[in-house]
Amino acid sequence: MLTTSLGRFRLVAFWEGLSFLVLLLIAMPLKYGLGLPQGVRAVGMAHGVLFLAYLLTLMTAALDQGWGLKRVTLAFLASLVPGGTFWLEVHLRREAREPGVLGAP
Repeated sequence: MLTTSLGRFRLVAFWEGLSFLVLLLIAMPLKYGLGLPQGVRAVGMAHGVLFLAYLLTLMTAALDQGWGLKRVTLAFLASLVPGGTFWLEVHLRREAREPGVLGAP
């Protein structure tokens, strides 16, 4: 999986999506519900780093795969929606088996 730019992107997308969900569903309720801001600091920093890695690996994969603006925009928007990177992963995996699922590369 880590031997291709697409494989690296898919791996980073998974961890970025997971960190976003942990931030929203665990760290923020702890901060605002129980007054424990430490979780948001730690998870927020990790999520920020993973988001930057997501953008970098997205651009690398897009250049290597010849993705157009529409696909890159869709992948970027997926990172802004909780669970969006998991949806994207399903479609990227399906496209590896059936080219054209997300449109022409």
